Amino acid sequence: MLGDHCSLPEDQALPSQSPQTGLCCKMVLQAVSKMLRKSKAKPNGKKPAAEERKAYLEPEHTKARITDFQFKELVVLPREIDLNEWLASNSAQGPGGPLPCCPLLLEAPPEGGPPQLCSAAPGSTTFFHHINLQYSTVSEFCTGETCQTMAVCNTQYYWYDERGKKVKCTAPQYVDFVMSSVQKLVTDEDVFPTKYGREFPSSFESLVRKICRHLFHVLAHIYWAHFKETLALELHGHLNTLYVHFILFAREFNLLDPKETAIMDDLTEVLCSGAGGVHSGGSGDGASSGGPGAQNHVKER
Repeated sequence: MLGDHCSLPEDQALPSQSPQTGLCCKMVLQAVSKMLRKSKAKPNGKKPAAEERKAYLEPEHTKARITDFQFKELVVLPREIDLNEWLASNSAQGPGGPLPCCPLLLEAPPEGGPPQLCSAAPGSTTFFHHINLQYSTVSEFCTGETCQTMAVCNTQYYWYDERGKKVKCTAPQYVDFVMSSVQKLVTDEDVFPTKYGREFPSSFESLVRKICRHLFHVLAHIYWAHFKETLALELHGHLNTLYVHFILFAREFNLLDPKETAIMDDLTEVLCSGAGGVHSGGSGDGASSGGPGAQNHVKER
């Protein structure tokens, strides 16, 4: 009969699955699941930005300042001051004497009068100097092991050498490249002239924009990767004040592309909302990480 032809002999029947085989399958499934979870993490082992708690956005931390002065009034170009000199004195400082100082530090105002700008030593009040100084406070925590890439949120920055070659480097290497390149520029008399009669090059504003872009990367990395250490050192008030002043100055003279700074728009909105009305201007592409659905994707710059 048909049933007799289709049935297997008793000695050829399919063996039932043993408990050991079922255990092996379960272990394989668990291993695959673990690998899939790891693939959703960032390359440096941290959780995606959507899952990362941003301590620097906590209200008790964003309120910290070293001064309550309205920085919007400090970044405006003073009358009868050349624009290039103002950009040079704020972004960096040339050799051979002081340029007009960047008013980050304030002296006690006369009774009933406005705050007075502090005339400091050459280069002591530039964004380059202050950001370099701020980073130095956490540099011992920023190593090739702790910061294997120059990462901010879901973005990794790469350095481009003088030939335009893309260089992948650790965060401390990137910061060193930034500070060394800026130092090289500001000590170049052809770029930052200090002698009477010398003129700034026609490409000066584009060079200042490049400097500000790199300095922004350093500031953003401090917030993203080393705010915990900055908080422990009780220097978050200095960091917030520096960030507000830097962002307002850059926005005043269009020195930073909104797409570049969009990655920190949440912080900018909180810190600068009462310091000059800075609003976020990111469009969601490039270095932007604000759009939903893009948090788990690592971008490269």
